[in-house]
Amino acid sequence: MSYYFSKNLAMPFAEAVDLVTRKLAGKGFAVLTRIDVQETMRAKLGEEFRPYVVLGACNAHFAWRALQAEDKIGALLPCNVIVTELAAGQVEIAVADPVIAMGVIANPKLAAVAQGVRELLQEAIREL
Repeated sequence: MSYYFSKNLAMPFAEAVDLVTRKLAGKGFAVLTRIDVQETMRAKLGEEFRPYVVLGACNAHFAWRALQAEDKIGALLPCNVIVTELAAGQVEIAVADPVIAMGVIANPKLAAVAQGVRELLQEAIREL
């Protein structure tokens, strides 16, 4: 089983970032962080990298339930969603599978939360 799920889209990179952000919001996820990997590599290392953004998405309802089940789960939050340009007008959206990420912790209550988060994230990606 893969540790992520993804979908390719034919659209400009900036539009894809906006679309993903809106779809996540429609499923109750706020984007808490936005890491511009391309800019970071350029600024910190002087290296060029393709457009690549990591969005830290959080659904407060599920985060609350996860924290109640396992208080150190914050080390694995928020859910990371990447948007990367494969070629001009071609992007890939990839999401870390929360069931796999949280599966390192043997806690049935947490597993149920992770499954709910997975379902919402998969719906958001499917609807792109």
